[in-house]
Amino acid sequence: MSECKYMGRCKKSCRVVRLIQGKREKDRAGWKKEAQRRDEQGEIERKRTIGSEWEERTGSERTMMLEGKIAVVTGASRGIGKAIALQLAEEGAVVIINYNRSEEEAEKVAQQIQAAGGKVKLIQCNVASFESCGQMFETIMEEFGRVDILVNNAGITKDGLLMKMSEADFNAVVDTNLKGAFHCMRFVSRSMIRQRSGRIINISSVSGLLGNAGQANYAASKAGVIGLTKSAARELAGRGITVNAVAPGFINTEMTSVLSEKVKEKAVSQIPMERFGEAEDVACTVAFLASDQAGYITGQVLCVDGGMAM
Repeated sequence: MSECKYMGRCKKSCRVVRLIQGKREKDRAGWKKEAQRRDEQGEIERKRTIGSEWEERTGSERTMMLEGKIAVVTGASRGIGKAIALQLAEEGAVVIINYNRSEEEAEKVAQQIQAAGGKVKLIQCNVASFESCGQMFETIMEEFGRVDILVNNAGITKDGLLMKMSEADFNAVVDTNLKGAFHCMRFVSRSMIRQRSGRIINISSVSGLLGNAGQANYAASKAGVIGLTKSAARELAGRGITVNAVAPGFINTEMTSVLSEKVKEKAVSQIPMERFGEAEDVACTVAFLASDQAGYITGQVLCVDGGMAM
């Protein structure tokens, strides 16, 4: 059979195609290697940046999240409120400790803050009283000129079965836990709006999310705090003010220390993490929400409950 007159030309074309394909593969390998080198270099730079930031935060001259901020913490003489006051002071805030009856305990918290080099002021006020709250914030504004952080922590319990609960006990809990938060928010919001900045953190409870037998008044007040939080967040977001709630579960405080071992065991059985939390767990969450790092978080409920309400 005679050879095709185009065979030589075809072989030449095939060699050219192979050369082109080989060059493309070589180019692809080079590009891939260059991309890998850039990725590795970027990762090195990222780690170097993170390392520098970590050194900044953990060094002897650690930057405080709340340096110079004016913070009001209601019900701060003991328990969770005390832990919050101490944590905010540790982060550099000037802390105004509100108390109602526990003056001696409040003074001890103030002394602890001062001993650590922090700034603190005590102010007595029953947050259940609209007039008293107005006077408290008037005094604060006269002395400090602004409030950057408000933590509504003041709360009471008067437990009892629904069919036996008195109207007075129901009203007392709602007046302090829910209306007290409203009173403080109402008086502080005007100055925060003028500042176009502010952080409001309301202490609710998992009881406000799940309910709890024997605590109809308490659960209702804490559920109300969540509704108040979300409504205020919508009203104030456009002025640079965030409003969030923290819902603690079972926390080791004086309030839970009176529970019987049987009740504690039953409570722990409902907690995935199988233990009570500490007041400092709540305090650190509040400090974060009060900081600039949480500037894009508002209208949220953060549960500090070991997974109880999930």
